[in-house]
Amino acid sequence: MKRILPWQTPARNYYPLPKVLCRLGLSPGEIAVYSFLMAVGMSRNTVAKYVRQLEEKGLIRTERTTVTLKDGRKRNGSLLYTILPPEQAVEQFNRQQLAKAEAAAERRRIQDTLAKQAAEAPPSPL
Repeated sequence: MKRILPWQTPARNYYPLPKVLCRLGLSPGEIAVYSFLMAVGMSRNTVAKYVRQLEEKGLIRTERTTVTLKDGRKRNGSLLYTILPPEQAVEQFNRQQLAKAEAAAERRRIQDTLAKQAAEAPPSPL
């Protein structure tokens, strides 16, 4: 009898969600975010780290919001996430790569110049 491994079954492309979610009146967005976080299994700190990295790469932008209470006091709200066009991130990445390549070429040029000067310099008497 052939043993079927978990990744060989059709269910390997899915992950289960608790049935109780259907009783909570969640919006499609809440279900989507919950199921995604459940699937990736990351801690809050890990998610925050990747959010920062996505911001640095120009794929998303986060903005702090404020909430005005009934008595007029302002409090911190939640973060507003904006998904940016990936083309902008690609352009930013390409500019960074070009700048790195130019800096490396400049370092190499300086090293070559210094090596040439050292080879041409007369030996110093000791």
